[in-house]
Amino acid sequence: MGINEALDRARKMGLDLVEIVPNASPPVVKIISFDKYRYQKDKQERKERKAKKTAEMKRVQISVRASQNDLLVKQRQLEKFISNGHPVEIYVRLRGREKRNKDWTRQKLEEFLKMITLEYKISNEPRFGGGGLSVQILPKKESGGNKQDDQKQENI
Repeated sequence: MGINEALDRARKMGLDLVEIVPNASPPVVKIISFDKYRYQKDKQERKERKAKKTAEMKRVQISVRASQNDLLVKQRQLEKFISNGHPVEIYVRLRGREKRNKDWTRQKLEEFLKMITLEYKISNEPRFGGGGLSVQILPKKESGGNKQDDQKQENI
């Protein structure tokens, strides 16, 4: 339909002619109240911002010298983050001479990862940097696989 005919229809209905897709050939327009269109667009943007915010990276920091009870507290905190759908970075903090013994640090990280009861997937391999060892894990999508198989595949 031509632009003049579309404008006439919009005026008769008491509404506005709003351009939805300007880059299309021909441009896509809609007969709608501009205020309603703006409200719908703002509502969609708020929804997208909220969805983006929920996927925020969380961080759990542990020490190689931490007691078993301290690790259990961190494990519960990490499982709460994973159950809410957040990606989590586990950071093993090292001090002084601890930085030299990388194998021992990896072993401590593996022990902590075995404590986690929820299903997860390791997104990045463990890497040293910034005075410690860090690894990123993601919540596992419900696919029916189990954690042991995934850990064997990832093989730290």
